[in-house]
Amino acid sequence: MKKLFILPVAGLALLAGCNFLQKEPLTNITPNNFFASGDDAEASITAVYDALQGTGAYGQDLMTMGEMPTDNCTSANNDVNQLRTISWTPTTSQVTNVYKQAYLGVNRANVVLKYVPTVAMDTARRSQIQGEARFIRALCYFTLVRAYGDVPLRLLPTETSSPSEINLPRTAAADVYAQIVADLQRAAIQMPASNNNRATKNSANALLTRVQLTQRNWAAAQASANKVIANNIPLNSTFKSLFPAENKGPESLFEIQYNPGSGDGGNLIPDEILPLPYATYSYAKFNVPSADIIAFADTVNDRRWAYNGRLQTSGGLFVGRDHVSYVDATKNQASGANANDRGPFVFKWTSIGNGFNSTDNNYVLRYAEVLLGYAEAVNEQTGPSADVLAKLNLVRQRAGLAALTAASPQYASKQTMRNEIERQRRLEFAFEGERWWDLVRYARHTLADPSAVHTITALDIIAARRAGGTRDVNFLLFPLPQAEINTNPQLKQNPGY
Repeated sequence: MKKLFILPVAGLALLAGCNFLQKEPLTNITPNNFFASGDDAEASITAVYDALQGTGAYGQDLMTMGEMPTDNCTSANNDVNQLRTISWTPTTSQVTNVYKQAYLGVNRANVVLKYVPTVAMDTARRSQIQGEARFIRALCYFTLVRAYGDVPLRLLPTETSSPSEINLPRTAAADVYAQIVADLQRAAIQMPASNNNRATKNSANALLTRVQLTQRNWAAAQASANKVIANNIPLNSTFKSLFPAENKGPESLFEIQYNPGSGDGGNLIPDEILPLPYATYSYAKFNVPSADIIAFADTVNDRRWAYNGRLQTSGGLFVGRDHVSYVDATKNQASGANANDRGPFVFKWTSIGNGFNSTDNNYVLRYAEVLLGYAEAVNEQTGPSADVLAKLNLVRQRAGLAALTAASPQYASKQTMRNEIERQRRLEFAFEGERWWDLVRYARHTLADPSAVHTITALDIIAARRAGGTRDVNFLLFPLPQAEINTNPQLKQNPGY
């Protein structure tokens, strides 16, 4: 994605610190003279997409926040130790960075939604731009509400430093979710069916499926998933062909784009998770696959985890065994390799060492998730059915697993089917940044309905990793950043922090 930054309002806090597209001297830019053409509108929506690339979003911290507290990952790196041990505090860097970056995205989207509607340009494209802004605003608010709970709901850009404008109180999570749903429903109307490397109708409905599953709105989740499924989108023929993410076919419904060759910043994540020789240099990596996930997977028959060949350097030195989702580099002989480069490592990003400037993208939404989301929503309403099996089997069979039938033990009850859907979800999307949020929603499901049992939830992980072994529900939310508490007297901290 090519980065274009704009200054739609003089002194606007939204874009502070960015490099700006200088149409005129900065002192002369105002909303009236900046948003004067279609090019200005395009520049503004590009700046909204750019917010998703940041290190506080999919560029680093949001991805580690979604994996490091879970049974998927471990790490010896102190930078993610508080996430690994579930000992985060209001001053933990990821807690602060994710919050700030999400609001940066919200504010940039709000600028677009305030000023683009009056720009003289092609009306269809103008509507599409507004739909894209609504989609990204919904995505950012979804990050905020499931991480922090009640959060300030801003629907207009912050354009002054007035405390009355900046310091908003927290809005109830239910109302934030209502706004997310409204934005996504409107975005699905405004956005096109296809839009090269950008959000589309399918993106909106796929995200809406995830949002409705999080709220346990099963019928609504089924309906939104069905809108995507009705388009007959094919899965990629092989799981391996999906990685690294680089717009590889229609299964990708939305991904974060990186194109450092255009002057854009590249992706940091490959260097943070890969060993030598793929990484720029050796150090303790983030999101290291745990012994638990490797034991959980079928590393013989499941093509997402099975042996796929030897990896070696250009000089013929052995690096490891490719297992598609991870590389077994326990006997890594690459030049310079040490203990930090030996063991299992995530292999869904494969960019060879390039100075923390990778071209690999990050998936946000894939069609396989829509299929499993649909299966989950239907199963929670009515239990196992041929409809559930049809969607689930598409994912299983692509992985090389046998199709389930009504005679399969997984079909015996809602509970056994729930277990199977959750198993496939974990194996399909491991390391892609969603595991913690799944575990949290499983915990909330059981809290709301004790008959809804899950094989493992976030509360099980919390009890296992925190001192004292208590199932502390307060840690189903992250704390609000202390810096926000210090500057906004209307905010009160989440319980337990």
